[in-house]
Amino acid sequence: MFRQIFANMPDVVKNLLIINVLFFLATAVAMNQGVNLVGMLGMHYPGSNYFEPYQLITHFFMHGSLGHIFFNMFGLVVFGSHLERTWGKKRFFIFYFVTAIGAVFLHSFVQGVEIYNATGELFPEVYITSPKDVLADSFHYTSESSLENVKFVAQTYASPIVGASGAVYGLLMAFALLFPNTKFMLLFPPIPIKAKWLAFFLAVFALYQGYQDTAGDSVAHFAHLGGMLFGFILIYIWRKDRSSFY
Repeated sequence: MFRQIFANMPDVVKNLLIINVLFFLATAVAMNQGVNLVGMLGMHYPGSNYFEPYQLITHFFMHGSLGHIFFNMFGLVVFGSHLERTWGKKRFFIFYFVTAIGAVFLHSFVQGVEIYNATGELFPEVYITSPKDVLADSFHYTSESSLENVKFVAQTYASPIVGASGAVYGLLMAFALLFPNTKFMLLFPPIPIKAKWLAFFLAVFALYQGYQDTAGDSVAHFAHLGGMLFGFILIYIWRKDRSSFY
């Protein structure tokens, strides 16, 4: 069954799936060797001393847990396969990368607003030698803000964002726009729902959770919204050229 599903996947979706799985396996192997690939390849806020430009691309091939990669890859296969067959390889590839990068741009923008509100600077000088230093208050900083605010910045600088969720939410947005009345059966609760309502409710939930700022919530909700926003904008642009949208 799984062999048949894999064989029938369109090329770009199949290759993205393989790359994500390889990155996940490499992360586990490296962790056993004491190498933290999540910290190296996950996307850090541009003001962090951990930030590297290549993280704009590598972060959405990284995942933090088996459940994380499973649900993202499930969404990639379900929504992405239909979209690649509809658009073709090139357009689907462009859409995936635009939404993935757009997601992290919105996430970083929100981080920048929070940091500016806390310190009055977009890129305060807070140097972290290890994420553990953040907990011990032993990081280096030159900001004149309170220790509490600087510690918030240090925690932000030390926390990478990983995963393809932003791109998957972008795929869901595209699917809902192209096939709005297609029905899905939810697992929790087990009820049918149309694609347009699924996208709407997930967008509202992401917005609500993003503003809630719940303690212990490590989900990048604004990245999800960023994927949907950039996906919507890109489809709006493409739809202006009706002759080549499909």
